[in-house]
Amino acid sequence: MRLLKAEELFRKVLEGGSKKKPARLLGLDVGSKYVGLAVSDEANRIALPLSVLSRTKTNINLMADDFKTLVSKYSLAGFVVGYPFNLHGQPSPDAVQVRLLAGELSKTGKLDDQFYTYWDENFTSKCVEALLHPLNLKNWDEAKTMTDKFAAVCILQGYLDNMNRKLRSEDNSEA
Repeated sequence: MRLLKAEELFRKVLEGGSKKKPARLLGLDVGSKYVGLAVSDEANRIALPLSVLSRTKTNINLMADDFKTLVSKYSLAGFVVGYPFNLHGQPSPDAVQVRLLAGELSKTGKLDDQFYTYWDENFTSKCVEALLHPLNLKNWDEAKTMTDKFAAVCILQGYLDNMNRKLRSEDNSEA
């Protein structure tokens, strides 16, 4: 896995893929126990909830295999990984978990052909919790996995909105 700047990854996605299978992105909300996943639509405009992977110290190879399967199934060109910044734009202490997962996945060698970028995840889980609160989910595990999955949607949607807006403004300035 290779870290790219946000704009660089989006350009790779737009250039990648084929007419039959456009390249897509996977959004990740990384936590200490779970990783929420969201996938972009084929136009890379809308983030859709996908699933949640369980995260332990011993299952990194299984996670890499799961990611490899998702890469193939959804024609993924890269990952948008939620990254916790503090209010001053500096990495927060929780960022260690994110960098650790990226490093561990890279070490497996199973995702060497993949690219990723970090994207600010500030307040995504809190926002999702507020949205899900009225549903009054009684099962804690269900509530947690829904929160992680939709936090990944928020991360990926924020990225897609920002990148598409930049692309439109570049197109307008060239015209």
